[in-house]
Amino acid sequence: MALCLESGYTSLNKHGEELCGDRVESAVVGDYTTLVLADGLGSGVKANILSTLTSKILCTMVSSEVSIEDCIETIVQSLPVCKVRGVAYSTFSVIHMNSEGQGSLFEFDNPQAILLHDCVCRDLPREEMNILGKKVYRSPLSLSAGDVIVVMSDGVIHAGIGMTMNLGWQRPEVVDFLNRSVKKDMSARAIACLLAGACNDLYLGDAGDDTTVAAVKVREKLNVNIMIGPPVDKSRDDFYVERFLAGEGKKAVCGGTSSQIVARYLKTDVRSSMDFPDRDVPPIGYIDGIDLTTEGVLTMRRLLELSEKYVSEKDLTPKTFTKKDGASLLAQLLFEEASDVHFFVGQSVNAAHEGLPIDITMKLKLVESLAANLKRMGKNVVIDYD
Repeated sequence: MALCLESGYTSLNKHGEELCGDRVESAVVGDYTTLVLADGLGSGVKANILSTLTSKILCTMVSSEVSIEDCIETIVQSLPVCKVRGVAYSTFSVIHMNSEGQGSLFEFDNPQAILLHDCVCRDLPREEMNILGKKVYRSPLSLSAGDVIVVMSDGVIHAGIGMTMNLGWQRPEVVDFLNRSVKKDMSARAIACLLAGACNDLYLGDAGDDTTVAAVKVREKLNVNIMIGPPVDKSRDDFYVERFLAGEGKKAVCGGTSSQIVARYLKTDVRSSMDFPDRDVPPIGYIDGIDLTTEGVLTMRRLLELSEKYVSEKDLTPKTFTKKDGASLLAQLLFEEASDVHFFVGQSVNAAHEGLPIDITMKLKLVESLAANLKRMGKNVVIDYD
């Protein structure tokens, strides 16, 4: 069983501030993923500068296997000092872990991280370290498939102070909320948005503090092959389909002509659905041996819209897709389930599009824009053109 790491985060800016005083940086070097959540002192521009410097320095150094002592010494020497308070201050949480779930967590003054195991919150063991007079906590990590680490800025445990709650949302309430709300198949981004959305509700939509939630999940790899359009040379149809079907994982076919080519190769038929869950998205089809069959350009256009919303840091809507139209089913498969996506893009001009404002250039742009958003989600993406 091949494992991989996926990460996701979202932030709420303090009410009235254009810039967020929290910052998340991540890097993948070899088999290790490093994620840093930094929270700069105060809010606005100064906090943004402090958290940006802290997160970038820590992410670069920790991912290069530099000791945490040397990392903190570099930060102390690098951060600009506030003239008013006389301090240069940024709290942080650092996750440094390989795809097997082995690694370390370092925390300085951020709320304590939460481990989700079997959708139940647990505390990680913590070892106190004194580095240049600062108390830094280290937790050894040994996670298994399905485990999630959630880190957060203090805007999370301040949520609702003086508004919906007298003393804010403390850690026990956060734990209780996650225990009730997290489901097994949720992605790291879905979990981060779930918690941030609850904080936004407690703040009544006007965050009293910068609020950031980041999550890293150990999960099984899932490759998805997606075929869009027939090849230019019709004599290569079988070769094209063979290559598409040869890969491991799930298979999706988009487009009427592509569906007919695949069905013919598999010696079966395309069966059309009579259901219209969404009037703007054509109905799906069914091919024996294929996981999902949809219409082409119109479905892809809606899928791109869904991907733009999904990657938006400010969008707090649930990241699971329950509707049964083709675009929503593709979104659930590609955004939430897949770790690797392989596009097989045929560049033949579709005769059915003659006279319509749809051409091969539009289709290629749709695929490239979608691929770019999938990469922003942390997916490994390959595109083959034929």
